[in-house]
Amino acid sequence: MAFHQAQADGVCLRHPDVLGVHQNLTHEAAVNLLIRSITIAQTTPFVWGYIDRPTEGQLYLVFMAPALPFPVDGIRYQEQEQRYSIPVGSGRELEIMEVKFGFIPGMDQTAFRVRRRYRFSKAGPAQLVLVHYSRGPSMPVIPTLMNQPIRQYPLRNYNEPAVYVMGERQGQKLYPNAPGGIPPGADRMQPMPPSAIGAGFGNPQAMLAQQSNNMEALERRSQRERDRSGSMNTRAPHPRIEDEDSADESELISTRTLALTRYRRNHEYMNGVFMYAAFGNVAEKSEIKAAYTIFKTDDLEAEMAKVQSEVEVLQAKAASRQAAREAAQLSDVSMDGLSAPISEGIQA
Repeated sequence: MAFHQAQADGVCLRHPDVLGVHQNLTHEAAVNLLIRSITIAQTTPFVWGYIDRPTEGQLYLVFMAPALPFPVDGIRYQEQEQRYSIPVGSGRELEIMEVKFGFIPGMDQTAFRVRRRYRFSKAGPAQLVLVHYSRGPSMPVIPTLMNQPIRQYPLRNYNEPAVYVMGERQGQKLYPNAPGGIPPGADRMQPMPPSAIGAGFGNPQAMLAQQSNNMEALERRSQRERDRSGSMNTRAPHPRIEDEDSADESELISTRTLALTRYRRNHEYMNGVFMYAAFGNVAEKSEIKAAYTIFKTDDLEAEMAKVQSEVEVLQAKAASRQAAREAAQLSDVSMDGLSAPISEGIQA
C-alpha cells in the first residue's frame, strides 16, 4: 500500500455508515452521540474509506489521533479551523473544532459550508471524533480557487480490512474472504493500541506508531540476543527461545518498520564504538592544581636569603646613622657647659 498516496487522498478510519442527517447538532446532542459511539466502536469494526463532498447535515464517526490533521474531505475552506473547549459535566470536556466558508470546487458558487468536529478532550476516548457538516454564513468564492480541485478524481480504491478500534477485540482485523473474517494466525497477533489505530496509515510517522507493538517485540528480541552473546564466554549458551510472533514477522511488520528497527540497533552499536574514540579526550577531566604549585621551594629560599641580607645591610646603615646623631648631640652639650664659666670670669 502506498502510504504517502493514501495520506494525500484523504483515507481515514471511520464507521462504515453515515450516522443520519442532522441539520442542526447541539452540544448536548453531540455529547450524547459521543457517549453512544463508545459502545458502537466496541461492537462495530471501522473501515478505511473516504469522506468526499458530504451534503448538509451528514454526520460521520471517525477514529483518529488528536494530533493528526483532518483528512481531505473534498471541500475547500477559505479560513483556518477554530478550536475551543467547553465543560459538559461529569468531569468531561467537549472540544469543538469549527471551520467555515467551505465550497466544493466546480459545484458551489458561494462558500457556505461549515464543518464541526466534536471529541472528548477529558474523561473520554479522544480518538473518537464526530464530524458534522452544515450550512452557515456565506461569502464569495475567491476566483482563483473556483475551479481548482482539492483532491484528484476518480478516488483510488483501497482494499484494506476493517478493524476493531475499541473493546476486547481491539486491533483485530476483519478479513472478508477468511472464515469468520479472521485470517490464519490472527489469534497470535497482539492487538494494536488505540493511539496506533487512530493514527491511520496515511502518515509515515503514524504508520510506525501503528506497528509500535511489533517494533517493541523486535527490540526485546534484539536485547535478548545481545544478552546471550555477552554471556557466551562465561556460561553455556541457552537453547534458543522462539518468539510467539516470529513465524508471522514478515506478514505483520512492514519493510519500513523493519529497516527503522535495524537502523536504530546498528546506530547504537556504532555509537558505542566511536563515542570514546571521538570524545574520549574531551570527557576526561583535567587535574586542577593549586595556585602555589607554580613556585619552587629553592627559589623561594634563595629569594628570602637575599631579602634578609638586604634588610641586615639597611639595619646596619640605620644603626650607624643613629650613633652619629647621638655623638653630635653629646658634643653640643659639652660645649654649652664650658661656655657658662667663661662668661662669668669675664664679668668679674
